[in-house]
Parts: sequence; C-alpha cells; structure tokens
Amino acid sequence: MDFINILKVIFLGVVEGITEWLPISSTGHLILVDEFIKLNASADFKEMFNVVIQLGAIMAVVVLYFSKLNPFSSTKTAGQKKATWVLWFKVALASIPAGVLGLLFDDFLEEHFHSFLPVAIMLILYGVLFIIVENRNKGKEPTTFTLGTLSYQTAFIIGLFQVLSLIPGTSRSGATIIGAILIGCSRYVAAEFTFFLGIPVMFGASGYKIYKFLKIGNSFDMTQTVLLLLGSIVAFVVSIIAIKFLMNYIKKNDFKVFGWYRIALGVIIIAYWLIVK
Repeated sequence: MDFINILKVIFLGVVEGITEWLPISSTGHLILVDEFIKLNASADFKEMFNVVIQLGAIMAVVVLYFSKLNPFSSTKTAGQKKATWVLWFKVALASIPAGVLGLLFDDFLEEHFHSFLPVAIMLILYGVLFIIVENRNKGKEPTTFTLGTLSYQTAFIIGLFQVLSLIPGTSRSGATIIGAILIGCSRYVAAEFTFFLGIPVMFGASGYKIYKFLKIGNSFDMTQTVLLLLGSIVAFVVSIIAIKFLMNYIKKNDFKVFGWYRIALGVIIIAYWLIVK
C-alpha cells in the first residue's frame, strides 16, 4: 500500500472532520484540497470517497449525543422518550427536501458544480450572508431556545434551506444554520438541529454514492477498503473535537468569523483560478 496515499487520506479525513461541522463547506474544501493533494485513485473512487468519509463525521454526532438521541434509554421517563421520538420525526420531516432533490439532481450537480469556480462563488456568497444575517439579528431575541419548542413547520423550513447545500461550497451546516437563525432559532438550537439533521442525510448520501460506485462496475479491493476506513476513522476523531469547539464557541460568539473566512478563501480561490487555470 502506498504510504504517501495513506498520508493523503489522513489529511483528507482531518479536513472532513473540521469542515463538516464548521459552516465552511466540507465538500467544497475536499474538492479544493484535491487540486493540490491528488489521491492516487480513480475519479469514481475519489468522488465516492469524499462523501462516504462523512460517515465517520456523522458517527461523532451519534456518539456525542447518543443519550439525547436514544428513545429507548432506560434512564428516560416516558415523557422524555416521547420527546426524543418527536425530535426524530422532526429530523425525518426536515430531511425530505434534500433527500428527494439530491436523488433527482445528483448527476447534474456533479457535472456542473464540482469545480473550482462554483465552490469559490458559493463560499463568498454564503460568507456575505452569514455577516448580513448576524448583523440583522444583532440585539434580537430568538423565539426558539430549545429543540423541544422547535415546531414541525420550523423544522421543515430548515430542511428547505438544507437543499441549498447540494451545491458544493455552500455548506450543509452553513445553509441550515443561516435558515434556522433567520426564522428565530438560537445559535445553539440551530447548530444542534443541524448536527442531527445530518444523520439521515449523510447515511443516505453515502449509501447512494456506494450504490452508484458499484453499479457502474466498480468493486472494492483491500486497499480501497482500508483507505475508506482510515479516512472515516480520522474524520470521526477530528469531528468530535470540532463539534465540541463549535458548541463552546457559539455560547459567546456569533458566526461572522466563519463568514469572513469563507469570503477570504473564496477570493483566494478565484485569484488562483484566474492566474493558474
């Protein structure tokens, strides 16, 4: 097995673990990283790899929030179990828009948006939106402070915002957090619901990518299997750190720093694209 390829996979896992939860676009960053750190694998494998290692990231959410997400916990009262089921129903409802449209337009989006310029534009656009939304909401009190008071209607609207993240560079967490804040959720509720919303979406997207990979005649050899597992494990470990950092950060800070980061990165990418490409 190529040692250099292993190092590249570890680096990609680190990038995924950080960028999946911070609102700066994991898919966009993985596409950009591939420009400079070429994984020694087929285009089909790399396309599938960039999505499937998100399973490692999402397992970090499952582990960190297992008690809150487990409706069968023996330590919960009947009321708490019911509230957990209600949370899952809200997550399921919010997952429908992105799930349906993702299946319908996956090939189109891969063909037209998985490249430098669209990623850079989306990074800048949503960076500006983060700053605008935070400035607009400055001094305003949120109307939703807990997941328990999050209505089905609000959950579905957040799910509609998640559709925007189908375009690389947008950021799934970024789109849903912006949407949630706009309709009155606190930053903490917006972030937590975004984490939970990622569970069915990422499992579904990963399963679909594996299905497409195998459907066109590919198969997993031992090397590819090890690379997938390694990338997922690294993404899992780094995600735990990133999630804890973000949830502590937003207790006292807003999201504008991520907006400025997105704008700066987008400008650098466009400059590179114009000069080098």
